[in-house]
Amino acid sequence: MTDDPKKTGLDRKLIALSEPHEVLSWTKSLGCTEAQLREAVAAVGNSAEAVRVYLGKKK
Repeated sequence: MTDDPKKTGLDRKLIALSEPHEVLSWTKSLGCTEAQLREAVAAVGNSAEAVRVYLGKKK
Protein backbone atom coordinates (compact mmCIF):
# COMPACT_ATOMS: atom_id res chain seq x y z
CA MET A 1 0.00 0.00 0.00
CA THR A 2 1.37 3.42 -0.87
CA ASP A 3 1.88 6.21 1.57
CA ASP A 4 -0.92 8.77 1.95
CA PRO A 5 0.54 12.19 1.04
CA LYS A 6 -2.03 13.86 3.31
CA LYS A 7 -0.91 12.00 6.44
CA THR A 8 1.18 13.81 9.02
CA GLY A 9 2.64 12.96 12.39
CA LEU A 10 4.81 9.85 12.51
CA ASP A 11 4.99 9.97 8.71
CA ARG A 12 7.08 13.15 8.97
CA LYS A 13 9.69 11.49 11.17
CA LEU A 14 10.77 8.99 8.52
CA ILE A 15 11.81 9.54 4.92
CA ALA A 16 10.46 7.08 2.34
CA LEU A 17 12.61 7.39 -0.77
CA SER A 18 10.29 5.00 -2.60
CA GLU A 19 7.50 7.60 -2.52
CA PRO A 20 8.01 10.36 -5.15
CA HIS A 21 5.82 12.85 -3.27
CA GLU A 22 7.93 12.36 -0.14
CA VAL A 23 11.20 12.84 -2.01
CA LEU A 24 9.86 16.10 -3.44
CA SER A 25 8.54 17.24 -0.08
CA TRP A 26 11.76 16.40 1.79
CA THR A 27 14.06 18.03 -0.76
CA LYS A 28 12.02 21.23 -0.51
CA SER A 29 11.83 21.05 3.28
CA LEU A 30 15.53 20.32 3.76
CA GLY A 31 16.79 22.57 0.95
CA CYS A 32 18.76 19.83 -0.76
CA THR A 33 18.81 17.95 -4.04
CA GLU A 34 17.41 14.46 -4.48
CA ALA A 35 20.96 13.13 -4.79
CA GLN A 36 21.95 14.77 -1.49
CA LEU A 37 18.83 13.38 0.20
CA ARG A 38 19.56 9.86 -1.07
CA GLU A 39 23.19 10.13 0.04
CA ALA A 40 22.13 11.25 3.51
CA VAL A 41 19.59 8.44 3.89
CA ALA A 42 22.20 5.91 2.72
CA ALA A 43 24.66 7.28 5.29
CA VAL A 44 22.43 7.64 8.38
CA GLY A 45 19.14 5.87 7.69
CA ASN A 46 15.66 7.24 7.05
CA SER A 47 15.19 9.18 10.29
CA ALA A 48 14.36 12.75 9.34
CA GLU A 49 16.27 14.11 12.34
CA ALA A 50 19.40 12.10 11.50
CA VAL A 51 19.23 13.29 7.89
CA ARG A 52 18.88 16.93 9.04
CA VAL A 53 21.98 16.58 11.22
CA TYR A 54 23.93 14.88 8.42
CA LEU A 55 23.00 17.53 5.87
CA GLY A 56 23.81 20.29 8.36
CA LYS A 57 27.34 18.95 8.77
CA LYS A 58 27.81 18.83 4.99
CA LYS A 59 27.07 22.56 4.56
